[in-house]
Amino acid sequence: MQTAVIVDAIRTPSGRGKPGGQLAGHHPVDLLGQVLETLVARTGIDPGSIDDVIAGCLSQVGTQAVNIARNAVLAAGFPESVPATTIDRQCGSSQQAATFAAQGVMAGSYDVVIACGVELMSSHPINVATLGEDYLGSRVHERYPDGLVGQGISAELIAARWSLQRETLDEYAARSHRLAASADFSGEIIAIDDKATDETIRPATTLESLGALTPAFHDEGIAARFPQIDWRITAGNSSPLTDGASAVLIMSERRAKELGLTPRARFHGFAVTGSDPVEMLTGVIPATRKVLDRAKLDVHDIDTFEVNEAFASVPLAWQHELGADPDRVNPRGGAIALGHALGSSGTRLLTTMLTTLEQSGGRYGLQTMCEGGGMANATIIERM
Repeated sequence: MQTAVIVDAIRTPSGRGKPGGQLAGHHPVDLLGQVLETLVARTGIDPGSIDDVIAGCLSQVGTQAVNIARNAVLAAGFPESVPATTIDRQCGSSQQAATFAAQGVMAGSYDVVIACGVELMSSHPINVATLGEDYLGSRVHERYPDGLVGQGISAELIAARWSLQRETLDEYAARSHRLAASADFSGEIIAIDDKATDETIRPATTLESLGALTPAFHDEGIAARFPQIDWRITAGNSSPLTDGASAVLIMSERRAKELGLTPRARFHGFAVTGSDPVEMLTGVIPATRKVLDRAKLDVHDIDTFEVNEAFASVPLAWQHELGADPDRVNPRGGAIALGHALGSSGTRLLTTMLTTLEQSGGRYGLQTMCEGGGMANATIIERM
């Protein structure tokens, strides 16, 4: 079996996912195409040597429809011989893309492959793909007669189950902005329109300013169904709507050596799991345990964790169950500050985790992402 290595990883700065955001004027194909073009230029590889491009994208409608990965490959100027495909594992789409890419290398199906992702929430809000349609079908409704819920309600259920108080959630959110504001992301961000800073970081965020926000998902009907909810989730302790794209160049260690490239990390383990689709966001807990078991590692062997901050309640519940050192969890801030551009977030987290390992001198990094419908991915990489 071949060793799958990461040669390079880049991302755009985050943009506010609303009209007027710094990336909102871009077509998502052009944005991802620019990232792909830059990734290849940085490494100097022949784009014709790329065996496949696998992209994550959640809302595959409108300008993100009809296999955005292939369109981005053409936009990047790659040879027409380079194939591409787009996948949807909800928020973990591009993390799954990286897993598929690395597994393809390990199996000998690929020598060189790009995993990437893109989402422009300024033009594709989170529910745009459903357009009011019933996307579940009668059998799912029969299995869950009380109905499924939105992710904000799931975040509230997690806060209630783990007794996470509003102040605890807000303290975590303030930490995310504070750490992100003091971090150096210059090695991983490529400039777009001469902008190279994350628009979503709010350095002035305080516990007091967060405490003034009202609950974002309060609903009387939901309150009657789930009386345990105390309504603690706000826009401030949730990830913002975000635009962004990211990409990771993955190849066999043998091919990297042949090309004179220095691998930055190797893939050490993968896991994916399903979880309760109502509570929805708890899959990161069993996924982490599963990948640690497969890799024959303990939580204390991991030097840095990237646990996606879809909502503050998710990494806090995860931390409570796993017992990880809190200083190693999202040490340069997370999605609450850096944004959650859905389809791009998986490879964005991977890019940030790789940089963190290199800056800190750590060996192992573990990334995990909760996903819509009740799923989660987990990945372990080892710095080389």
